[in-house]
Amino acid sequence: MLDRPRSGERALLLHVGLNRPCHEDETQEFRALAESAGAEIVAEVRARRDRPDPRYFIGSGKVEEIADRAREANAELILVSQPLRAGQERNLETTLKTRVLDRNGLILDIFAQRAATFEGKLQVELAQHEHLASRLVRGWTHLERQKGGIGLRGPGETQLETDRRLVSRRIRHLRERLEKVERQREVGRQERTRAEVATVALVGYTNAGKTTLFNALSGANLVARDQLFATLDPTIRKLDLGRGEEALLVDTVGFVRDLPHELIAAFRATLTETREADLLLHVIDASDPHHDDRRRQVETVLEDIGAAEVPCLRVYNKLDKAFNGLAADGNGSEYTKLCVSATTGAGVLALRDAIRARVAGARQVAEVTLGPEQSRLRAKLFGWHAVRSETVNAQGVLTLEVELTARRWQELRSTFDLPRGAIREKV
Repeated sequence: MLDRPRSGERALLLHVGLNRPCHEDETQEFRALAESAGAEIVAEVRARRDRPDPRYFIGSGKVEEIADRAREANAELILVSQPLRAGQERNLETTLKTRVLDRNGLILDIFAQRAATFEGKLQVELAQHEHLASRLVRGWTHLERQKGGIGLRGPGETQLETDRRLVSRRIRHLRERLEKVERQREVGRQERTRAEVATVALVGYTNAGKTTLFNALSGANLVARDQLFATLDPTIRKLDLGRGEEALLVDTVGFVRDLPHELIAAFRATLTETREADLLLHVIDASDPHHDDRRRQVETVLEDIGAAEVPCLRVYNKLDKAFNGLAADGNGSEYTKLCVSATTGAGVLALRDAIRARVAGARQVAEVTLGPEQSRLRAKLFGWHAVRSETVNAQGVLTLEVELTARRWQELRSTFDLPRGAIREKV
């Protein structure tokens, strides 16, 4: 394995299409991934293969072309748009005399840069070690079993075996620590379930504007950047839905096509927030001409993590940048209502109403009769913004027309000792 250069990250991008030419949106995305990792792109090469070459993934002629281009551009790193086997990556590095990183390794590097919390760092380190474990193969002479003879006899374990044992031990340790974090998160989820607080999770393709929409809905001030995987660690804030209803809003990591399996496995504690949510907001970049393809890729990832059955609303974001005549997608009007611009605020109120309708459920109107001594209950109803009208008779008895969800009505009856007939439902 070649050492990381100290002088920078001058990268040559190798775009490889299997059984077809490289699509432009794929090359753009890989270019954006490289830039998000901090690479300076100095050259790009495209290749097409019917099937991967066992030795290099690409043909030997293309390897020679890449070597020439890398020398001309003074590239310090070769980034390959396809996942490589450990042997293919090592063979390319040996032949090109340049460090080689495949797509999965690039995404792992981005995640390592962005992890900020204790849990996020644990998750990234686990993914990196699992990725490294597949790279520990017999490929260097210094890892061979020591030869016999005077002064050459070793302890009976190769350096390769020692490295594998140490990496396996570290992986077990990281998994144990992450399981502890997951148990702590589970306690929090159980508390939210007991309190009957709905959870709404933002999901979507990376750089779809989830964090900006999160800020617009919750009033938070998280830093939103125009780059892939700007958000790595999940953030939870209170979401005021109006009419006295509240929920918890969760900002999650963005998805990407062919998300490495080791990342899905490592981030199971974080992705549980998505699986256990009461409602998903699938944020789609309306300005992306390939947004329909991106939507399907996110839905595939949701299936992979077991969240396909969670109720979901599609939210078309960046309407201020969208091309004219945006297709509604699917059945038309339902999704047209959920077109928003998180930057300008257009459509955010309508989205909030749609969320409330989904998580709060149907609302029932009834008349509540209160005596003068029940001012605490009256204040609670006004605090819920549930009172539509109020009248008082000469004896000081209050009659309130109240609109509440089934959950709120249940809370009202269980918390306050109301006499029979104090609540009269209206048809």
